[in-house]
Amino acid sequence: MEAINVLHLLLISLFSAFLFAQATDIITPNQTLKDGDTIVSKDGSFELGFFSPGGSRNRYLGIWYKKVSLQTVVWVANRDSPLYDLSGALKVNGNGRLSLFSGMNSLIWSSFSLKKIDARDPIVQILDTGNLVVRNSGGDQDYIWQSLDYPGDTFLPGMKYGIDFLTGLNRFLTSWKSPDDPSTGNYTNKMDPNGVPQFFLKRNSVDVFRAGPWNGLRFTGMPNLKPNPIYRYEFVLTEDEAYYTYRLENPSVITRMQLIPSGALQRYTWVESHWNFYLSAQMDSCDRYMLCGSYGSCNINESPACSCLKGFVPNSPEAYSDGDWSKGCVRRVKLGCGEGEEDFLKISKLKLPDTRASWYDKSMDLNECKRACLRNCSCSAYSSFDIRDGGRGCIIWFGDLLDIREYDENGQDLFVRLATSEIEKYNIYDVKGKKRMMLIIVLSISLFLICLCICLIVCNMMKRKKLTTIDTLQRDLDRVSSRRQEEEDPELPFLDLEVISEATCGFSDGNKLGQGGFGPVYKGTLSTGEEIAVKRLSRTSRQGIEEFKNEIKLMAKLQHRNLVKILGYCVEEDERMLIYEYQRNKSLDSFIFDKERRIELDWPKRVEIIKGIARGLMYLHQDSRLRIIHRDLKASNVLLDSDMNPKISDFGLARTLGGDETEANTTRVVGTYGYMSPEYQIDGYFSLKSDVFSFGVLVLEIVSGRRNHGFCNHEHKLNLLGHAWRQYREDKASELTDEAFKESCTDISEVLRAIHIGLLCVQQDPIDRPNMSMVVLMLSSEMLLLDPKEPGFYNERNLLFSDTTSINLDVPSNNLQTMSVMEPR
Repeated sequence: MEAINVLHLLLISLFSAFLFAQATDIITPNQTLKDGDTIVSKDGSFELGFFSPGGSRNRYLGIWYKKVSLQTVVWVANRDSPLYDLSGALKVNGNGRLSLFSGMNSLIWSSFSLKKIDARDPIVQILDTGNLVVRNSGGDQDYIWQSLDYPGDTFLPGMKYGIDFLTGLNRFLTSWKSPDDPSTGNYTNKMDPNGVPQFFLKRNSVDVFRAGPWNGLRFTGMPNLKPNPIYRYEFVLTEDEAYYTYRLENPSVITRMQLIPSGALQRYTWVESHWNFYLSAQMDSCDRYMLCGSYGSCNINESPACSCLKGFVPNSPEAYSDGDWSKGCVRRVKLGCGEGEEDFLKISKLKLPDTRASWYDKSMDLNECKRACLRNCSCSAYSSFDIRDGGRGCIIWFGDLLDIREYDENGQDLFVRLATSEIEKYNIYDVKGKKRMMLIIVLSISLFLICLCICLIVCNMMKRKKLTTIDTLQRDLDRVSSRRQEEEDPELPFLDLEVISEATCGFSDGNKLGQGGFGPVYKGTLSTGEEIAVKRLSRTSRQGIEEFKNEIKLMAKLQHRNLVKILGYCVEEDERMLIYEYQRNKSLDSFIFDKERRIELDWPKRVEIIKGIARGLMYLHQDSRLRIIHRDLKASNVLLDSDMNPKISDFGLARTLGGDETEANTTRVVGTYGYMSPEYQIDGYFSLKSDVFSFGVLVLEIVSGRRNHGFCNHEHKLNLLGHAWRQYREDKASELTDEAFKESCTDISEVLRAIHIGLLCVQQDPIDRPNMSMVVLMLSSEMLLLDPKEPGFYNERNLLFSDTTSINLDVPSNNLQTMSVMEPR
């Protein structure tokens, strides 16, 4: 009898193992998921099983990324009830309830659902979204229970992060206690439905950070939440539910939002072999809840950061001056709530106050909102509910205004209730301010005209002394650049001409490294032993002075490992020179286009060069204090240090964009033929996507070892771009690769991916080209790529110039031509 029982148990175990082998993403009522067993979603993205976090020996049932090499758990069932051995077992009963048992058959954890759905042969399934669901086996999508309704510390794509008003379910994040302990930590991030719904980050029961109400575009306390190429987000507010969610623009990208044990709410994106920090909900100390007290406003750019709103004064002046702002501010003139005694002062660029004591209406306009606020003596302020399309809807605040901060951009208008006398006072200040500004303008113009007359007299005297035009421009440059107290970046060192001449052996031909677009470049060695590269502006250059000043101004402000570092400058006599750190391996074109040296660049080095250039461009476009378009990215302007790390150089033609600008127009088109984008070369229209086009050309040149300009093939008249596109469409892209690195290339798919990305960057329409942050992501991940469209200027022998466009080609260097197109269409 005992033998029969043993055989029976063995058959059940074998049958269970067979079922797991047949359907790896589900558990049926007659199955048990034991420690050591796992189920995996259909596309292999997520896995459910038992794990031990960090250095802990405790066992937990959880879900983690299957495709990520670093185990990253996104959900834990028994986070507050760990197992202490390997005896855990997960089952689902006929009523659709999940139960986790220990070896002693003790119930450790079970699922609970507020939904009232009849269970009919329920099964458990792990979905490709990371959602563990219990559903009826007939394929019913109305889930009996799902893990996304009971999240831990991670906000996954597709999850409804908020409240279901019908069931009372509130989905919120709770931090782990530590990286080794997933039990409930000290921090929660949860929606508060009172007034206008908003999310609060709390430490235990204390408010730490408030995201602010949704204004149609973003939460007013999260100005860094912007449209991006990785995910698309939305906020839904109806009578039945209020929630925030996001969905991936590209399913192959892996990203998550996590409330970490220290209390920060942060987004990460998986790049290569690590989680890359993307953004944080909290940005600085002004995000601390109620830092400045009631009616106080925080501005991180001011010192002290806290101040009272207009029309308000510190409740305790002594405490406020000592940096204790907790007591807040009060109205300078108390409200009387009489007709005509009060009005509203508009304050702009704010994070809207705490809306827990507020009322809203989605349909009212701002004038109706103002009248509604005036009718209620308890109303202290009002604003638009939704700022899109000029604004609509109404929010009205009652009582004190709490937790306000100011932004440089992406803030919102708030209309604060004040006594009419206070409003008139600020209006008078505005009038006086305008008069004062007019006076300043008049005086400035007068002073300018006086200075202009003096300059004309001086210039006339200089002409009489037979000074040349170059000398005149030189003196202008001396006044702007050589006096360090007037220089925009006084920390950039000025080097004497005598020092530079000695370092370069009197600018000898033996020290000459090459000839650039605006003059020769020399190698030098300072008395300290430091090697330098000296860019000497040609005296006869027609384009050099402005470019020289531009390069000083920009390079002094840029710091990145993939940008060449400027060490100083010299303006003396009739010489203008820039001093850079010396790059031992010179420029990229001296390798990839040289028959002998190209073999020194194997494929691993080439792909790292591509990635380095991409990171440098992303810094210029997105991460630097100035938004910069290089406008002359090419192989000869990429230098290589002793370790073959790429350094983008030559910023003479670069242009800065202000604020949120991404494009501009010029009547003076300058750049290098073969690298300029079609819209820039023809119409003088340049943007961040112009650099993306140049980068795409450079990628194809690095892969092929051939120049775009001057490329020829006996089968057609296409240039390198057209040839690469043709090979791609015919599935012959592998034939484009440089023979010099084929032996070092162990994975041809990586080369094909680089070609694919290059073709995406050189598409005809700038809108179709990816931005550089997306290019970096594509190069460092396995995300799916769109098919490229027709490239721009892919037929080199049939350029699209009109008869009225004058083209002026100069050949100042031996690396390529620099082109100026005057008066573009």
